Amino acid sequence: MGRELAEAFPEARSVFERANTALGFDLARLCFEGPAEELNRTSLCQPAILTASIAALEAARPRCALPAHAPSAGLSLGEYTALVYAGALTFEGAVRLVHQRGQFMEEAGRENPGGMVAVLGIDRERLNDALEGANEFGVAEIANLNCPGQVVVSGSLPAMEWLAKNARNFGAERAIRLKVSGAFHSRLMAPASDRLSRALAEVAISQPHAPVLANVTAKFVVSAAEVRGLLVQQLTSPVLWEDSMRFLLAMGVTRFVEPGPGGVLTGLLAKIDNSVRTCTIQVPADLEKARELLGG
Repeated sequence: MGRELAEAFPEARSVFERANTALGFDLARLCFEGPAEELNRTSLCQPAILTASIAALEAARPRCALPAHAPSAGLSLGEYTALVYAGALTFEGAVRLVHQRGQFMEEAGRENPGGMVAVLGIDRERLNDALEGANEFGVAEIANLNCPGQVVVSGSLPAMEWLAKNARNFGAERAIRLKVSGAFHSRLMAPASDRLSRALAEVAISQPHAPVLANVTAKFVVSAAEVRGLLVQQLTSPVLWEDSMRFLLAMGVTRFVEPGPGGVLTGLLAKIDNSVRTCTIQVPADLEKARELLGG
């Protein structure tokens, strides 16, 4: 994760070195060499993805015309990347914070065992009927509204098992159990939310110098205090990703850059509006595509 960018660009390599110093362990080696089962742990995956994403941005900054005041957004963990880009969080503060966030989420997953199910090709009314059925077996709540026809549900294990087996009876095309360590973005994350609130109280947050969309509201945050409160709420609230993208589209945004591993958000955006121009920044060759997209 991020190795090619770090080997090619000193700005990206520096980000990984800063992460190592901030965290007190060799995150770069874990990102570059694995093992995958260790990197997949929530408490390590979160700082790894944040670091790889900021490394991609720093590699792009002197080589592409990255607009300093462009609006930004990120899904769940990605909101922290957006806040670093906008200057609300320092990178060092953010990477330590998301490491803690991952630990808190792992702990909450052990205290309140749960899981997540992606439900595909179902309309909202029928999904509500399915959730009503699942709630008879525990907790079942909407966690992510990603794009048309893709909703992620979070909740207790018996409820998720029931939903995975029965979603097609309510008109879903498919229901896929996700490999996660807890019921993220649901009330079962309340212990993590409480701990994150205390951790955030110790972190310096500045006024963003560029607009950042909050997952919880699908609207721009306007103050440092609001950033703090919304990051706490995010752990137990649905991620309004489709609404966030439609908000930007309504503003007239037509070009989107996704830094870091995966390219998942680019795929979701194509299902929301396939007329916009997009690119990812994952490897050195992607910088040329970003330069062309941004006109740098």
